[in-house]
Amino acid sequence: MRALLSVANRDGIATLARGLLDLGVEVFATDGTRGFLAAERIPVAPVSELTQGSPLVGGQVKTFHHAVYAGILARRNDQAQLDELHEQGIGLIDLVVVNVKPFAPAIGAKLVGLDEAIEMIDVGGAALLGAAARNSAGVAAASDPAHYPVIIQELRELGLVSPETRARLAAEAFSTVAAYHAEIAAYLNQISGNIFPSRLAIVLEKVDDLRYGENPHQRAAVYRETTHRSGTVADATRLQGDLPSFNNLLDLDAAYRIARDYTAPTVAIVKHTDPVGLASHDELVEAYRHAVETDPVAAFGGIVAVNRELDGATAREIAANSYEAVVAPGFSQSALGILRGKPGLELLAVPPDPTEGMRDYGIASLDFKRIAGGLLVETQDELGLDRGQLQVVTTRRPTLDELTDLLFAWRAVRHVRSNAVVLARNGATVGIGAGQASRLVSVEIAVRRAGDRAKLAVMASDAYFPFPDGIQAASGAGVTAIIQPGGSIRDEMAIEVADRHHMAMVFTGRRHFRH
Repeated sequence: MRALLSVANRDGIATLARGLLDLGVEVFATDGTRGFLAAERIPVAPVSELTQGSPLVGGQVKTFHHAVYAGILARRNDQAQLDELHEQGIGLIDLVVVNVKPFAPAIGAKLVGLDEAIEMIDVGGAALLGAAARNSAGVAAASDPAHYPVIIQELRELGLVSPETRARLAAEAFSTVAAYHAEIAAYLNQISGNIFPSRLAIVLEKVDDLRYGENPHQRAAVYRETTHRSGTVADATRLQGDLPSFNNLLDLDAAYRIARDYTAPTVAIVKHTDPVGLASHDELVEAYRHAVETDPVAAFGGIVAVNRELDGATAREIAANSYEAVVAPGFSQSALGILRGKPGLELLAVPPDPTEGMRDYGIASLDFKRIAGGLLVETQDELGLDRGQLQVVTTRRPTLDELTDLLFAWRAVRHVRSNAVVLARNGATVGIGAGQASRLVSVEIAVRRAGDRAKLAVMASDAYFPFPDGIQAASGAGVTAIIQPGGSIRDEMAIEVADRHHMAMVFTGRRHFRH
């Protein structure tokens, strides 16, 4: 039996090589791998013994040789092919151990130009893996150090790598090659400005299996992007509790996205991916108190997200209520000590955003919606608004306090399912209406949840009011100012109602539907 080793990731390769040699396997390695093994006092033969030639083109051409590929691709049950190899003095290669040089992590770690990126592409390794996987009937293709123990175990116990294992390794090898090429394509599409290529390849790596999906009869797993990205829930470290469920992960992601959308200390409480409480304040604990006040009943059993390290004072307030999980960029020791007194509470710490100069690419800037037979793909809904873009359309202009709350509410409303309405006052939501077929009903729900707190509050609507009835209802509850996209054929009626009730209203010119 003969093996060819060529690895960029050296984890476990010394143990594998020793195990192969102990079993009498003839081992060949490319120069870098062979040098590493030599430093570990593990002598293996160079690939040049197979090719009878030196590396070419700056070392890029080492294994592209018929003596290598014929030994891998020859069908073991085809005597004519075996005789042909014998006549050429070419031996079979039964095990190919290759992991390609990482592309996605390296290309995202800094701004890399095209010439440098081209040099980073591992052509030979991908080709070797593909060839070995193609002939899995006779060749084992190991693309990950996690495969090494089972290979050694089966060689010791069976004298070969079993057909079942070879088939599984082949599938993983082809997945590895496909993902690698997709990452390269994503980079090339990005630098060429091609946001929606004719073929969009999505590369994800498995994080873990989940207990079940949205419902207990559905199977599920969680994956994360391999291309470089900002700190996300997919990268979070679990500090306490079981692995979050499918539904909890959806809510954790929604909550953390909302909280981190604000620069001031902010707390978001989420149920079914909609915020049920949201507030910003100079003190995180005060932000939490105001967020809970939005709807204490709906907050029960929800997800809490903060955009600062969670401190002890806020943790004590959280511990006094019942929640599924808390997600934050970090937890102080006092906060951990308090929350660990609630063992059923899941705690997740999201890593910090990468340093400046790193880039997101691939699908990092895209959103997806599943339809039967395909996907709808769009760029992410960015806020894209500053105060200078607001158009005051009423006679009365908003006061500075109203304007501050309008901008807070406008940032919040794009995180609420349409038809979405948010009432806010003093940097906190006081009522939220989400997911209704009628915008008037969303206003009525938000007003009802706010109660007396609707007085002197402001209102944000993710889309225009098709009729002025929603504005009339808000005015009756005591709302003093409105922010909305505008663009309805009945805008003049809406403005007239707002003026009649001495309300201030501003148009943004941008809609924020969230279906």
